[in-house]
Amino acid sequence: MPLARADRGGYTTYLPIGELASIFKSSQQYQAAATGLIILAGKEYGMGSSRDWAAKGVKILGIRAVIAESYERIHRSNLAMMGLVPLNYLDGQNAETLGLDGSESFYIQLPNQPQPRQRVRVRTSRSDGG
Repeated sequence: MPLARADRGGYTTYLPIGELASIFKSSQQYQAAATGLIILAGKEYGMGSSRDWAAKGVKILGIRAVIAESYERIHRSNLAMMGLVPLNYLDGQNAETLGLDGSESFYIQLPNQPQPRQRVRVRTSRSDGG
């Protein structure tokens, strides 16, 4: 299930009720419900948005982590400086190859003192038990 129609930018599906809504409205609803959010991204996430406000905007929306195939270097640093967790898929993996559609629940197990390039365990579960 795609989270938003491809012909409308700035929208996503608010999953608890299946409603298409603006990203901002959905983020407010998730924050009110104390639901943490992550971004599942493709290649070169953050390209063209290296200003710190790009990472601040993501933080304001309630995003806690980004899992991407690759990052624009400065944007990745800005995400980390904002307290977000920038993670990479393992080589050859992405949301599609892993069968992820964004409706899953994610549990990211960060070590007490994470190190650059350290592998981090990310577990997923689906509401249907899968």
